[in-house]
Amino acid sequence: MRGLFVTGTGTGVGKTIVSAALLAAMRAAGEPVRAYKPVITGLSEPPGQWPPDHELLALAAEMQPEEVSPLRFDPPVSPHLAAALTGQSIDPAAVIAGARAGSQGTLVVEGVGGLLVPIADRFSVRDLAVELGLPLVIAAAPGLGTINHTLLTVESARAVGLDVAAVVLTPWPSEPSQMEQSNRETIARLGAVEVATFAEIASGDIPALARAGDRLRWCDWLSQTSFVATRP
Repeated sequence: MRGLFVTGTGTGVGKTIVSAALLAAMRAAGEPVRAYKPVITGLSEPPGQWPPDHELLALAAEMQPEEVSPLRFDPPVSPHLAAALTGQSIDPAAVIAGARAGSQGTLVVEGVGGLLVPIADRFSVRDLAVELGLPLVIAAAPGLGTINHTLLTVESARAVGLDVAAVVLTPWPSEPSQMEQSNRETIARLGAVEVATFAEIASGDIPALARAGDRLRWCDWLSQTSFVATRP
């Protein structure tokens, strides 16, 4: 299976926009693509500047939103709790099978929150990433606190054998401060990882997303080898 797994250091750090930009750039380059975000929550929240995650990913990949996210919940909470609040349960085997269902196209999987967020009881986002074996792209904020959050995420990923292809700091300002520059350099040095930057995009315009995604080294990230998973 060829693709990337996009996670984040937490909620609201730009995972979906980075994922959509990767999909749009790949498609613009002639790659057949497929998006998968197994679970989306918070659909009861008021609409924001961007479409809901599964709708934006669907636009970028030319899919239907329901194909992108088969599990959709209104409560703005973690997946396992959202399912419980609505009297449902999430089957990890079905989540894994959903990612593997489409044999064609480069797959971009977007996680939910951070790596250790539970999708179901004893099945986290990290567990899904291990099952799929795709190179990991970590979206992170550029500001105060990101060194700790990002290095913890890198460490958590590598502890189970995941291959961290890159960290993407977003939104990266046009004139980064000394702290932001230092954060980028420190994460790269201490984490021994590529740290890319991704500027803020004002709208969900797919050509704009494609141009932004094309500035990321996704071709190189896709070519990184798989891993031998180890459980903690």
